[in-house]
Amino acid sequence: MDKKTKVIQYGTGKMSVYTMRYVYEKGGEIVGAIDVNPDVIGKDIGEIMGVENKGVTVTSVENAEKLITETKPDVVIVTTMSLLSDVEEALMLCAKLGVNAITTCEEAFYPMNSNPVATKKIDEIAKQNNCTITGSGYQDIYWGQLVSSIAGSTQTIKKIKGSSSYNVEDYGIALAKAHGAGLTLEQFDKEVASVDKISDEERQAIINKGEYLPSYMWNVNGWLCAKLGLTVKSQTQKTVPQTYKEDIYSQTLGMTVKAGDATGMSAIVTTQTEEGITLETQCIGKVYSKEDFDKNEWTIEGEPNTTLVINRPSTVELTCASVVNRIPDVINAKPGYIPTEEIGELNFKLKI
Repeated sequence: MDKKTKVIQYGTGKMSVYTMRYVYEKGGEIVGAIDVNPDVIGKDIGEIMGVENKGVTVTSVENAEKLITETKPDVVIVTTMSLLSDVEEALMLCAKLGVNAITTCEEAFYPMNSNPVATKKIDEIAKQNNCTITGSGYQDIYWGQLVSSIAGSTQTIKKIKGSSSYNVEDYGIALAKAHGAGLTLEQFDKEVASVDKISDEERQAIINKGEYLPSYMWNVNGWLCAKLGLTVKSQTQKTVPQTYKEDIYSQTLGMTVKAGDATGMSAIVTTQTEEGITLETQCIGKVYSKEDFDKNEWTIEGEPNTTLVINRPSTVELTCASVVNRIPDVINAKPGYIPTEEIGELNFKLKI
């Protein structure tokens, strides 16, 4: 009988309902689960998944090291927060214990260009203990591999333009507020846009201290440049408010966003390369009007021009399926903090 891949689920929120189910469906086994929320600690993961009990209960984060040491998983799936600083403790623990880890943390997709100090620290410990740490998810295919594949069929490239939109209503109040939803334009400029009104030198100093707040595309541009063999000359980020012509009620904020006020923001990242190719990418997160829907659009300008549009992607399911399909790749990858652009193409796996 084939040995089952043993997985620990770190974080048992919305995403874990899918990642855990997908692990089981692909022949893997959940041997433990970890969370900080007292409301779920002690619960069977089957209850969280909405199925029969699995005989695995959620453990407090204080007992994470003991659980990982005792169960000896092949990989830990970390589905908690969006910044590397928020998942650093979990990834460092895995690195210290010599256990592979993969996270949906958006910054973790290519953290070398936004938090190099923490990335290097995790990388060194992971190499010492012969395990692999990486980030994956929706961006692995839809902001990464699809774009690099199109580039592979292009003779010359002048510019790569990308945009992805999402409804902040789907991701909770913290994210909605971080996107400036509900602010007046004056408040938005003061509280949100001002963060990126700094010089390149000031930004680099913040990055070197591990205190930079990158938009999702900041790390994607770094990943794409590495994948395509491009040398980054400069990279900037700016935030622009999104507005709507009518009042929109936000369930998440519990308020009506007035016409002309910020419904959210677009974070635009521009990368100039030594090779003369420009990347201009943006994430648009806002409270949706009745006309809006999730959309992923990429254009490569050159010979020839090519545009790829994906309307209404199932972002949560695609994120979780990408992570689970990546598990064998992570297990077989070289040790260290290895971005997926070094691991190879992401393919469908019947079994993990």
